[in-house]
Amino acid sequence: MIYRQTLKTKFGFEDFKQGQEQVVEKIIAGESTIAIFPTGAGKSLCYQLPALHEQGLTLVISPLLSLMKDQIEFLKKKKVPAAKLDSGMSATDYHNTLEAAKQGKLKILMIAVERLKNERFRTQLRQMKVSLLVVDEAHCISEWGHNFRPDYLKIPKFGKEFNINKTLLLTATATSKVVKDMCHKFSIPESNVVLTGFYRKNLFLRVLPVQEEIKDKTLTKVLSGKPEGPAIVYVTLQKTAENIARVLKEKGFDVEAYHAGMKNDQREAVQNRFMSSNNSIVVATIAFGMGIDKENIRKVIHYDLPKSIEGYSQEIGRAGRDDAPSLCCVLANRNGLPVLENFIYGDTPDMDGIRFALDSIKQSLSRVFEVRPYTLSRDSDIRLLPLKTLLVYLEMADIISPKFTYFEQYPFQFLVSAAEITENFDNERISFVRTIFSHSKTAKTWTYPDIDAIVSESGSDRQRVLAALEYFHGKGWIDLQPRSGVEVYDILAPDFDTDQMAEYLMALFKEKEDKDAARIHAMIDMFEKDRCIAQSLSAYFGEQLSASCGRCSTCLNKQPPRLPSINLPALTSYDFNDLIKPLKEIALFPLPVHLATRFLCGISTPRLVQYKAKQKPGFGRLEKYPYKDVVKWVVQNSPYLQN
Repeated sequence: MIYRQTLKTKFGFEDFKQGQEQVVEKIIAGESTIAIFPTGAGKSLCYQLPALHEQGLTLVISPLLSLMKDQIEFLKKKKVPAAKLDSGMSATDYHNTLEAAKQGKLKILMIAVERLKNERFRTQLRQMKVSLLVVDEAHCISEWGHNFRPDYLKIPKFGKEFNINKTLLLTATATSKVVKDMCHKFSIPESNVVLTGFYRKNLFLRVLPVQEEIKDKTLTKVLSGKPEGPAIVYVTLQKTAENIARVLKEKGFDVEAYHAGMKNDQREAVQNRFMSSNNSIVVATIAFGMGIDKENIRKVIHYDLPKSIEGYSQEIGRAGRDDAPSLCCVLANRNGLPVLENFIYGDTPDMDGIRFALDSIKQSLSRVFEVRPYTLSRDSDIRLLPLKTLLVYLEMADIISPKFTYFEQYPFQFLVSAAEITENFDNERISFVRTIFSHSKTAKTWTYPDIDAIVSESGSDRQRVLAALEYFHGKGWIDLQPRSGVEVYDILAPDFDTDQMAEYLMALFKEKEDKDAARIHAMIDMFEKDRCIAQSLSAYFGEQLSASCGRCSTCLNKQPPRLPSINLPALTSYDFNDLIKPLKEIALFPLPVHLATRFLCGISTPRLVQYKAKQKPGFGRLEKYPYKDVVKWVVQNSPYLQN
């Protein structure tokens, strides 16, 4: 087989890992396929190798910049023509990458899913020949998945729109229900699902019950023990990452924190140092790790509980990719459960926010609904991701239909004069170019074209205007910097019943909330179950191990662990009015119950961000209490919410 020769000469591998050849064969034969391999089991090669045998471009949708960065660096070392598009690129690099893709000079182009909504990118994509669409972390497409992302739901429609006839879906964490959902959405037969299993015998799974007050001491002991080598310590909160890194540094460990609150260059520097080190430790939120292809990670320690079985599986999968013994240890107690649940409850909109979004559709004067996501998120007090989910729910209910996304402004800087640009054209084109510049106003250094006016006077469509601006940019005549994205939807059912639809949406969000909360408790149940942890973990993903592993903590101790919990003072021991007073001083009245609850539980919302509530005393004071208990307490004290 010719692809076996490519495996050796281009990638330097003597043979395929389990499942890889089966996937490669199907892709090269022209069949869409799903590959479900454990983290670190070689999913990326399943598209990298076929890409070299495709006639066109392989377009890879990848969820994280760090993942794209590592993959591109690997491919460049192998002299595979590959590139990525990301918001941090210079205008020149962005343009050169697009030109290389359009001219067929690239075999692989990696993008984030959000770029599919970008009008500018879609204009360029129509000029590319895409033969294979790859979706990494494909479980994100399923509402039954642990990391559902609404933008992923649109990928099947996108594939059809751009006539991409072949798809490869990649994931490490998919239950049987998620697999069926992925097959259905992409019309892939279940016979084309390649699943290699989840059990890895070199991973030693430990669940260590630890009281909160001795957790730091226990962490130090585990890190000091064998096996020696690089380690990742996972925590839930950014502030915990900073605190634990400081504690470990004081004890002499080579350690750094990593979380989404750090600047891009800081995160990249931490990642690069970790990748090149043989003994460093990173204390991180789950923002770290996806796409980290480091073979010799000897320990993955969960200082805080993982968010789900899927998350746990994905995170421990980063250990021991060289097949050498590696420790995966959870320092477990129930203290962090409310914090994990707060992430879930914080993503559930309240009824007023849902009604505000629905009223925004009703108030549209035409059959078109334009969404400025950050503005609507702020005004409705719905976080950005749940707002996207709400819009997807409305699409699925045939209330709205996505039309396109455009930039509200297409400002540019002249690098040469307008007259010099115009000289390059003749006949009808020179008139068109003059129309563009005559309807563009310059303010200091930036020039703002009036796209609608240009379309109206020239008789051309919007696509031609944008293509012209892109052409000028590509020639180096202007520096084009589009801003302010607007998502445009057709309103299919303008007469929908607002009350009925609000109740319907609320029910969907509550169902999602219940599913996500159930995942947390399913994980706790798995840890405390009187059964081999490896067997339980594999069974969750549909794989049945014939025997227990014999080396997980449950097997070794001959009994399951019992996770300790903290005894908290009763909520009635707090002075409600004293706790809520800082919020009352900055918020509008009447103060909603949900806003007061989220303030006390330390759950940020767009409105609390607007109020700068995080800096106020009382924010997060009750974060260790179950959210639903705090809601009841707030309701009981609701008279204090009034002026």
